[in-house]
Amino acid sequence: MNGWRRLAGIGYAVRSGLAGIGHGARFFWRLVKLAGPTLRRFGLVREQIHFLGNYSLAIIGVSGLFVGFVLALQGYNILQRYGSAEAVGMMVALSLLRELGPVVTALLFAGRAGTSLTAEIGLMKAGEQLSAMEMMAVDPIRRIVAPRFWAGVIVVPLLTAVFNAVGVMGGWIVSVPMIGVDPGAFWSQMQGGVDWWSDLGNGVLKSVVFGVTVTFVALLQGFAAKPTADGVARATTRTVVMASLAVLGLDFMLTAMMFTR
Repeated sequence: MNGWRRLAGIGYAVRSGLAGIGHGARFFWRLVKLAGPTLRRFGLVREQIHFLGNYSLAIIGVSGLFVGFVLALQGYNILQRYGSAEAVGMMVALSLLRELGPVVTALLFAGRAGTSLTAEIGLMKAGEQLSAMEMMAVDPIRRIVAPRFWAGVIVVPLLTAVFNAVGVMGGWIVSVPMIGVDPGAFWSQMQGGVDWWSDLGNGVLKSVVFGVTVTFVALLQGFAAKPTADGVARATTRTVVMASLAVLGLDFMLTAMMFTR
């Protein structure tokens, strides 16, 4: 009897997992199909860009500055052992453009804006606002979810660019005025070592993929949350965990495809 119960439990878990994957795939496909109508009503998207991007700008800028500080200090200590201290600018730029910029920005976005999206959609569901919209023949996915999704896709690459720029300036502050690296060597090594496509272009592509992933996970968890306070709280926790793991896993796969020769 216990064996049959375990087998039934495994079957139920597999069925529930497949149902969740199917629901997520249909949800994502609806958001993709609504790209044209959503972007034509850009006022809704613009409001969400301001909400998601402007309110995340402070933490992105401060984090980028201190990441640049740390990269410059660590890079200088390592490179001076090999007589290449002037290459610290190139090391800071490559580390930010290839990896740290897109990844750290996506993780911060998941913790700051992703949880806010999940809580907002979950509270709308708990307050029956989404059901009320359906009763008035208004599609909540078209009116509420899609603008937030495409705003997140637009915002994450912009925040990544801010993070990278502030990080490079942080690396310059530590390397040139504080440590004494020649400023000409700092910038020339950076310009000579950074390739527009293999470094900058791939970093932008990563940020777009991460923006799609984090925003989709946040909205899906909010839309699927149980309409209770505990359900919304659990959904916000799942957003941070699932989005962070998805970003790190996708980062490994994208890095393997982009930078492996």
